[in-house]
Order: sequence, then structure tokens, then C-alpha cells
Amino acid sequence: MAEYSAEPETRPTPPAPAPAVTAYIALGANLGQPAEQVRSAIQQLAALPWVCLLTASELYETNPVGPQDQDRFVNAVVRLETSLAAVELHAQMRRIEADMGRPAEDQRLHWGPRLIDLDLLLFGNAVIDQPDLRVPHPRMHERWFVLKPLCDVGPEAVHPMLNQTIRQLLHECESSPLAPGSAGGPLVSDA
Repeated sequence: MAEYSAEPETRPTPPAPAPAVTAYIALGANLGQPAEQVRSAIQQLAALPWVCLLTASELYETNPVGPQDQDRFVNAVVRLETSLAAVELHAQMRRIEADMGRPAEDQRLHWGPRLIDLDLLLFGNAVIDQPDLRVPHPRMHERWFVLKPLCDVGPEAVHPMLNQTIRQLLHECESSPLAPGSAGGPLVSDA
């Protein structure tokens, strides 16, 4: 016969979620069905606990950065609110990539073809410099394929190190003839 205590059982109380932070995540793919893979990754981000997807940009088709002997990329950016810490959100992003078939870091070609790529661009006004996580993304201000969709969802967001809005950074990038991935536009067809 089981014994029951009259005293209520004490269990640790889970920590209250942290205040919500606005984060921006870039998505890209150029293998398989890139538009579908980007859409699937957006759905998976939206399904994460403590994450609220606010908006997603259009899908953009852009030239690759680095080796040009690969297919064009499909790129997008999402804006979300989360109570996850940046490292926790980043870990969830890496899990989504792995679940979608992206190889481990040491098995990838730098700037090579990708089934899916998720990059944490901005996390509130945080500046994070860790071996596997740098926020803001170190080259985002130089890349049209990041800034254009980012401007769709957060034109007035401010780069915390450059103190410029995304709209200003996009204007500067579009003025540069050397902007990586600048040849692109909205994806008209999934074909």
C-alpha cells in the first residue's frame, strides 16, 4: 500500500521566461527545392516554444557569394519575438538545419551550396562575440541578399555596432558596385 503525505510535494518552479526580444533570422538555400526548404524552415522556427513569428519577408533569388559554379540562392528574413536566450535560439536554429539535412560544420564547403542556412542577424540590441555565435552577423551590412529581405521586415531596426538603420545600410550597399549577392530580386516562381 502506498503512503501519502499530507504535505504538498515541492517541485522546482520552472524559471519565468525572460522578457521577449525581437530577433531577425536570415534563411537561404540553393539545393533541392530551395523555396520550399526556406518555407519549411520558417514554419519550424514559428513552431519553436517561446517564439512568436511576427513576419517573413518575400523570397528573393540571388547570385551566390563565393564559388559561382552553383545554383542561385533563395533568401528570406524573418522577424520574431522570443523569450529564449540568444544561445538557446541559435541552438534551435542549428537543430532545424541538421533535421533538414545540412551537414555538420566541419563537412561543409565554405560559401558552398546549401540545403538550408539559418543565420541569427540581430538579437535585440545585443552584441555577442562567442566562438560559434556572433551577433550582429559580421558581414550582414555588406550583403544585399541579407539587407533587402531584412529591410522588408525591419527597415527601422538599428545595427547595434554601426548605429544605422537597416534602410540606411541597404541604401549604402545598393550604392556599392561590389556588394556581394546584389544581383537578385523577388522570386516570381518556385520552378
